[in-house]
This record gives sequence, C-alpha cells and structure tokens, in this order.
Amino acid sequence: MSQIWPLQEFDSAIVRNSIGRQNQIAAGDYKPEGEYPIVDQGQSFIAGYTDDAHKVVSDGLPYVIFGDHTRCFKYVDFPFALGADGTKLLKPKADLFDPRFFYFALLSLNIPSRGYNRHYTLLREKKVPRPELDEQRQIARVLATVQRAIEQQQAIIVTTRELKRSLMHKLFTEGLRGEAQKPTEIGMVPESWEVKRIGEIATLKSGGTPSRGNEAFWKNGTIPWVKTGEVDYCVINDTEEKITQAGLDGSSAKIFPAGTLLMAMYGQGITRGKVGILGVNAATNQACVAFFPKAEIRAGFLYQLFAFKYDYIRNLGHGANQKNLSADILKTVQIAYPKDTDEQDEIVVCLSSIDDKLALAELKCAHYADLFKTLLHQLMTAQLRVNDLDLDALGVPALD
Repeated sequence: MSQIWPLQEFDSAIVRNSIGRQNQIAAGDYKPEGEYPIVDQGQSFIAGYTDDAHKVVSDGLPYVIFGDHTRCFKYVDFPFALGADGTKLLKPKADLFDPRFFYFALLSLNIPSRGYNRHYTLLREKKVPRPELDEQRQIARVLATVQRAIEQQQAIIVTTRELKRSLMHKLFTEGLRGEAQKPTEIGMVPESWEVKRIGEIATLKSGGTPSRGNEAFWKNGTIPWVKTGEVDYCVINDTEEKITQAGLDGSSAKIFPAGTLLMAMYGQGITRGKVGILGVNAATNQACVAFFPKAEIRAGFLYQLFAFKYDYIRNLGHGANQKNLSADILKTVQIAYPKDTDEQDEIVVCLSSIDDKLALAELKCAHYADLFKTLLHQLMTAQLRVNDLDLDALGVPALD
C-alpha cells in the first residue's frame, strides 16, 4: 500500500522556544546523584543529576530532545535540566501533532550520519508524517506499549546480571558448604578448595586458519569454523564460516568435540577473555584456545569461573599495538576450585539457572525490538493500521 499520511515540513511542525544556553548544565558539572535529572544528547536516557533548580525545565512539557551530534531522540515528560552543547529541545505544534506521536515519527526518519558533526540541518530538511490527531494518539499508544515491553526486559537483564555477579562472588569465595575460609595468593577461598595454575589442571590447544588464497579450503565447506567474535558466553551451535576437509588437513586447524570450552585470546574491544562452549564438533581459528580439563575439574565450572574472572584475565594480555592473551599466559593463571566435583556441579547448576533467565529476557528484548522497528515503519507509512493490530496475539504485555 502506498503512503497515505500527509507530510508536514519539519520547520512548520515545531513551536519555537526560548529554552537554551541559560538552562544548560556543563558536562563537568554533572553529578551522580541529585534532585533533578539531566537529559543530554548521549545514549543514556539520564546523563546525570543537578541540584540547581534555576536550570530546570518544567513548563511546556513534554519535549523531544534531539542530539545534534548523536542523532538520538528522547521523549521527556518530567522536569529536567538540559545537558551540554548539542542538545536540541523540540516541541510540536499542538494543533498538528500529539507530542508522543511526534517523537515516534522523528524516530522513523532516516538521518544519515556525519560522524560527530552536527545533524540538525539534516533534520530540518525532513518531512514528518501527519495522520489525524486521533490516529496519532492510537499509533503512539501502540508504539509506547511495545517500547515499555522493551524497557521492562532491559530492566530484567540489568537486574539479572547484577544478581549473577553477586552470586558468583559469593560462590567462588565461600562455596556451598558453609565451611571456613583460608587466605591464598588469590584471596580468601573455602578451606577444602584447591588452588592450582590452569596449566596444572587442563591441557590447552589452539586452532588455525586455512589459507584464504586456496578456494578448495573454503568453498562449500561443511565443518564449522569458530572465530573469536562468536565466543560470547553462549553455546556455539553454528558458525558464520565453514571450512572443507581439505582446509582442515592443509592447515593447523583441528576439530574440537562438542562440549569443549573455548576462550577468545585476541580482540581490542571486549572480545578478549570471553568464553563459550561448543555445541557441535568444530574447528577454530588460532585466536581461540580450547581447554581440556583433567577429571578433577569440570569444564562447566571453568566456564563460570572464567566468566567471573573476565576482567582479571583479559587484563593479562600483552602486546604493543593490541594486547592479546596466549596459552602460555593462561597456563600461569591461578584458580581455586572444590575438590568435590559434586560441589562444582551444584555451583554450575545455580549459575546456569540464572543464565537461562538472562537468555530468555534477552530473547524477549530482541523480539520486542524487532517488532517495534517493524511497527514503527509500517504505522508511519500507513502500510498497517492500528485497528488491524492485536498486541495480545503478538505477546506484548498491556501498558499499565
């Protein structure tokens, strides 16, 4: 269906306001706590706080905040202080637009990135879809409902991650048996636990990359080949690339069995130090290391322990241009673990149950985000009408 909503020039859609520099809070004056929230052009909805009541914008609410550098839009319907330079305050004309609909309509616009240059001139060139006001309110309510569902799942994700971090600290320092603790080189641990270097309790092996110049090593490959970006606290059941048997035979790549614990050794960002478990037999590149623990320690326990020690392990990386880990570095890392493998298994069960809850929340969040993107486009272009929607059937919880 072709677009049927009339379009409104951006400049003729908004009300000019006098809120400006006198209301702005310099970035250096942001506080971590305070009476009034500060909203700026950054990715975080609330950038900080202030106690300066003279800077607070409370009249004329709600507003839409536009980040001139970042292209971020924020809908603000509570008293706030305006952030530093680059924050544009927008208010639509009441006879033309419902404020929340206007916010969603702006979200639907394609504003090309100019890097950290300003983008307001591009926004001013746009036209905004303008259904009848009653239709706008219905569209806004639908999109707000889905947006609230996303925010709820994001809150669950944050809370669940914090819970797991707290539980990991307790389990890996106190154990499950309520026993006394002993001091060690790596801190306090339960009295019965062993402290050994990884090289003493596991064999480490790395993979390899078949030559990219040999088509026979890659074309129509069927053997999963894991790259470091795919090692991300998950079970790896499929890979972006696959190699052939010839590629396996003609390189240092090797097959590791399902259940193998992997760690990413290279990576400038957050990749280095992450772990994953193979869900299928697969080969890996040389930037992944595979762990083969002895009978005294479970791979699942190591997986959770490495997740707990992520920051410590990734900071062991060496290198001038890029800090990388290596098997030799990892072998020297000391860890503490229960001698009783049953206790190891129980710890894994406790933490895995939280992982399951986290995975479910992340799955729901991704589903709602995809749904929001689809509905935003279809509702703003009139490809879909509100009366044709059944949010209950789409699994979206009702808006309070």
